[in-house]
Amino acid sequence: MAWKTTWLLFLVVGVAAVWTARPRTELLNVCMNAKHHKEKPGTEDKLHEQCSPWKKNACCSVNTSREAHKDISYLYRFNWDHCGKMEPACKRHFIQDTCLYECSPNLGPWIQEVNQSWRKERVLNVPLCKEDCQIWWEDCRTSYTCKTNWHKGWNWTSGYNQCPLRTACHRFDFYFPTPAALCNEIWSHSYKVSNYGRGSGRCIQMWFDPAQGNPNEEVARFYAETMSGAGLREAWPLRFGLVLMLLWLLN
Repeated sequence: MAWKTTWLLFLVVGVAAVWTARPRTELLNVCMNAKHHKEKPGTEDKLHEQCSPWKKNACCSVNTSREAHKDISYLYRFNWDHCGKMEPACKRHFIQDTCLYECSPNLGPWIQEVNQSWRKERVLNVPLCKEDCQIWWEDCRTSYTCKTNWHKGWNWTSGYNQCPLRTACHRFDFYFPTPAALCNEIWSHSYKVSNYGRGSGRCIQMWFDPAQGNPNEEVARFYAETMSGAGLREAWPLRFGLVLMLLWLLN
């Protein structure tokens, strides 16, 4: 009987592991474990300018929202003008991108753990609405840069990012020949441009009118439910096998 007791213990552990999978609610209304994010989202009535659409429920503080609008801010010491003055029409998209990243509580379905000194989590393959990506690319194509991946490879010896040696400044459309190349590659696939458009409920909007509510809440719910359904389907054979083993051991 000792061997049956041992198997029962293994079975209890296995069942607990399967039934305590991450619940869907943890994918909704959450903040990343990253450098400047709040622990939990909440009201921030005085969010600055382009970050203000998230003021009713934000993962960013007022100070973070102000810094998101500055050049070489304390957030990441990032220099948008690394190849000369970035056009204001282009820079507004990077400010909005920063606001989305820092403030949105609706990115849970795409949060991934990472082993980096400055953050424990990141987002991966967020489905960015195709219009937001297209306009971003169009407004930036005549500005200049020297790299395709802005997450890494910079020269930081001056305390802020500068172009590495043996790189040349060219127009954005040289390094990013298509909108998808820009949105997918610039932040190491944080975004993946979607085939869906704004208002579809299937893609994340970088820009939205807060008077109409936050459309990204519906999008996060859709993908969280999709992921939860996939997880249940994947776990079903293992759960069924554990039940059969339990019946056999108790027989």
